[in-house]
Amino acid sequence: MASKQTLGILGLGAFGSLMAKHLTPHFDVAAFDPSQTTQEKAAALGIGYETLPQIATREIVVLATPIPRMQETIAAIAPHLRADALVLDVGSVKVKPVQWMREGLPHTVSIVATHPLFGPQSAPVSIKGQNIAVCPVRGDRAACVEAFLRDTLELNVMRTTPEEHDFEVAHIQGLTHMVGRILDSLEPIPRRMTTKSFDLMMESADIVRGNSMELFLSIEQENPYSADVHKKFFAKVEELRAFLASHNAWDVKK
Repeated sequence: MASKQTLGILGLGAFGSLMAKHLTPHFDVAAFDPSQTTQEKAAALGIGYETLPQIATREIVVLATPIPRMQETIAAIAPHLRADALVLDVGSVKVKPVQWMREGLPHTVSIVATHPLFGPQSAPVSIKGQNIAVCPVRGDRAACVEAFLRDTLELNVMRTTPEEHDFEVAHIQGLTHMVGRILDSLEPIPRRMTTKSFDLMMESADIVRGNSMELFLSIEQENPYSADVHKKFFAKVEELRAFLASHNAWDVKK
């Protein structure tokens, strides 16, 4: 029986752990994370634990580190990568990480940027049918990555560019996470006489509630298109506030 390809995960947080769970049946998986509990987490997931240089020597290396620490991670793994390695990332932002990988990784390394548009909160049991964005960066292995994601993991693969991805995600994830954070800060919210629209709104808020503040800040600050979305969003909020302040119930009927 052919041996499995070796795959290393750098970052064993919430998404790194979810990824390990679904990749272990198909690869020889090991992980590294600076957290003190990583070895115990790796053992519980049934994967190996290795140092960062050891992970970097694997055939496939997945960057699942927070965006603010990605540049230093790229610099740390670059000297240890195999000449024919495949490096992927799974971050929520693509323009900056793609630039960092292009500039910081050896030219012999293949690079594919991805963004799984789901997480432990939105796909706690199965990832089948979930969306994933794929951006080919360097080399000719993107088609193989897409085939695995589509045919083996049964994900809905969407090929895109880093710029197209970040523009859309600045609106989709950026707005969702901002509204979710605001709703979370308003808790406790009465939930006895609810409507369907309210239930759907709170379901959306509940999904993003468990995400870290680090992820929230990455989505809102590292995406080059987010500032424009913020400007438009808060301008519309202010317009609505001003409208409500200038009308009473009887004025609106006139």
